[in-house]
This record gives sequence, C-alpha cells and structure tokens, in this order.
Amino acid sequence: MSLVIDFHALQSLPPSNVNRDDTGAPKSAIFGGVPRQRVSSQSWKRAMRQVFEKELGQEQVGYRTKRVAGLVADRVVALTEERGEKWDTSKAVEAAEDLFKTAGFSMTTPKVKEGEDARSSETGYLMFLSDHQVRAAAEHLISHDGEKLQKNDVKPLLDTAHSIDIAMFGRMVADDPTYNVDASVQVAHAIGIHGSAPEFDYFTAVDDVVEDAEETGAGMIGTVQMMSSTLYRYATVDVESLVANLGDRAVATSAIGAFVRAFITSLPSGKQNTFAANTLPELVYVTVRDGRPISLVNAFEVAIKSEDGTGRRQEGAARMAAEDRGIREAYGFTPLAAFVMGIGDLAEPFDDLAEKVSLPELVEKVTDALDPAGDRQ
Repeated sequence: MSLVIDFHALQSLPPSNVNRDDTGAPKSAIFGGVPRQRVSSQSWKRAMRQVFEKELGQEQVGYRTKRVAGLVADRVVALTEERGEKWDTSKAVEAAEDLFKTAGFSMTTPKVKEGEDARSSETGYLMFLSDHQVRAAAEHLISHDGEKLQKNDVKPLLDTAHSIDIAMFGRMVADDPTYNVDASVQVAHAIGIHGSAPEFDYFTAVDDVVEDAEETGAGMIGTVQMMSSTLYRYATVDVESLVANLGDRAVATSAIGAFVRAFITSLPSGKQNTFAANTLPELVYVTVRDGRPISLVNAFEVAIKSEDGTGRRQEGAARMAAEDRGIREAYGFTPLAAFVMGIGDLAEPFDDLAEKVSLPELVEKVTDALDPAGDRQ
C-alpha cells in the first residue's frame, strides 16, 4: 500500500515581497486567465530547511554548497584537533579535493578577489551533503592518511545516511546520476486565490546630520514593489519513498512530524525587515491517502472576488472544502484520515470531512495514521 500525505493551506500575506524575481518585483503567475501573486516552491523549501535546522539541529540537516571540499577539510582539522593530532589546513584541503575527484566529481578553482585568501576547489554546482556524510568523509581521510583513495570505498561515504532534507527534497548530481536522490516530497508554488498586481512603495530616507543642520531634502529616494494576497499552498509526501530514502520507517515517521511543523510555521524571508509579513496559515487541511496525491488548487481556477463582503479567507475555505467533497463524490477518493485546523470559523466547512485539531494534535495524529509499527502491507 502506497501512502501519501497531502497538505493544503490558506495563508494571507499583507503588503510584502517575500519572494522576488530578477527585477525585484514579487513573483506572479497567471492561473484561470487571471494574474496572481506567486511564491516559488524553492523559496518555501529553503524556509522549511531552516525550520528543520532550528528544531532538529545541523546534524539532521544537509549542507547545500559548492564548497564541499572545504567543508570536509574543516571537519578533518576539527576532528584531529579534538584527538590531540594535527592536520595542516592545506593538507586537509588537498586530501578532501582528492576524495571528491576520486568519487567522480569535477572540481574547479574558484576566482578570488584581490586580497582574498585562496579557497579550496569547488564543484560546478551546489552539492547536497548530510552532516553524517561530511563526517564519514573526514573520518575516512584521517584513517587512510597517505593512502591512495579507492572510488569503491569513497562513493558509499557520500551516498548513505541522507539527512531529512535530502531525503525529502532530493539531490541531483550532474557528474554521476548514481548519487541522485529522488525527492519524496513535492511542493507546489503558492498562488493567490484572487487576482492581484504589484504595487510600488515610493520611499525617502533622511540624512540625520543634514537634518540636524536644519537643511532640507532627502538623503536618498527609491521604490520597492510589494503585493498582498491570500495564498493557496500545497505539498505532498510519499511515505514509502521517504522510508526508502532514510532507510528506517521510525526515522521517516519522525521526519514527517518535523515536516508538519515546518510546512505550517515556515515563511520565506525576502524583504521581511522592510515589511514584517510574519503571518501563519489561517487554515490547514491534511489528508492521509492510500493512492495518488491530490491538489485542491482547481478550487481557485475562478479567482475569488468576495463581492458579497464575506472575505476571501472564508470563501477560500468554503471552496477548498467543496472541491474536496466533489472529488470524493465523483471519484470515490476518500482519505484514510483527514484533519483540519483553522482560525475562528474557517474550519467549519470541513466539519463533515475532517477531524478538527490543534498543531500539536495534528503532528501526533498524522504520525499515528501512518501505522509506524509497519503493519500495512
């Protein structure tokens, strides 16, 4: 039986710019023929990884960097110092670079600015390594000091014991696809449930010294773009794929509990010092299914206008519930378990569809619904 967990949320953002394009404008997309605000899946996955690191610690989260050789070299130096030994930094860097070349990675010498210290070689793309993989590589270099490295020995060091974010969001290695990890979590781009367009904030900054001298005029002027929307967010977890990536059902179940919290509490950080758009989802609906994942985004194919004054959040909640109810009636796709949490009366449209819970209860009930004892066939 293949289990999937679907996460749906409505989250309103005030004027903000949490995720911008190359021109500095809030990202957008056309859906149902109407321009909407969009927050990319990449930015929200990054925010979730930051929640993982804060709650679980760096040892449970991967490093995403081109500077993998420097990362391993630093660990070699730290471990040998702890043990009363001493590896010169240049020796550790050279050994780490050799390890990655032996593993089949293309390494390039980075450009450095005048006056900067030379850095270790880098991969040509961002590489995802777990803390365990970094430590295992460092331990291998220490224990094989001066020996010629063998690919068959090195490769497993970088391709076992994945961190939860590698297991969930996947890893692609251009140099050798055998290092790839298929993502067990899909995250959709969040889109507005109503039409919206960017606005411009014209601002001025005062020069304090000029002001104290009783002179007039702005120290600088500029504009920043912003949007405000109620967003529909969606993500889905393939439970069996996650178990395979992590190698242990109990570990996967614990990781899913962490994902529940991260999906709900994470928020991309773009321009937050300017806008402080620190909101939480006002409605979260979660289903556990024994089939394929199902998004409810088509509930908003016709953009909400809320001309009757009920508010976009209320109509959005009603539409989500109606879409789910219609799918159950038309296709017979009834989830094994369903839970809803909402602010005020926003959860009421789901009264006949889901059990109402709080966030701590949601984490517990979702993980319980997965049958962590492994009795499902």
